[in-house]
Amino acid sequence: MPGFRKTRIRREHPNQARYLTFSCDHRQSFLDSLPYRDKLAEQIMNSRQHLGFLLHAWVIMPDHVHLLLTPPLPDVDVPRILSAIKRRSATLILADMRQKGIAIPPRFWQPGGGYDRNILGGPEFNEKIRYIHENPVRRGLVEHPEDWAWSPAPAWGGLDARWPDFDHAP
Repeated sequence: MPGFRKTRIRREHPNQARYLTFSCDHRQSFLDSLPYRDKLAEQIMNSRQHLGFLLHAWVIMPDHVHLLLTPPLPDVDVPRILSAIKRRSATLILADMRQKGIAIPPRFWQPGGGYDRNILGGPEFNEKIRYIHENPVRRGLVEHPEDWAWSPAPAWGGLDARWPDFDHAP
């Protein structure tokens, strides 16, 4: 059926980590620009501080983002977190594109909440952290996770990091 979308059932459980993925519209590489990755990373950190969620791992790729976080339920849920991150980052990036005379896409982020999975325990939690940190390596962008600046992977490895803040398991 054209236009048919599966109904997503979100299960909100206190102190349960969530693995999230959201993408640029049509998986376009809008985040290929280093300053745009920086703007998004800053917005992730600002949203974390403002909304109070735990951020365990994350990575910004040229066309998508992975987050492993724990929302502070019931006060703040995942849709509110994603809205804060996506809305503000798109506004900032599109304003910059407009100022530079770059063609503005009709939509920055792919519609919807993206991929959302409840993480049930330690082994799965650790596997998601590895998956997130290895994403730039699998894509061929760097040789080691610690070499990618738009992730706390260097800090996880005990190195100096551009974005060193992360929270341990809930």
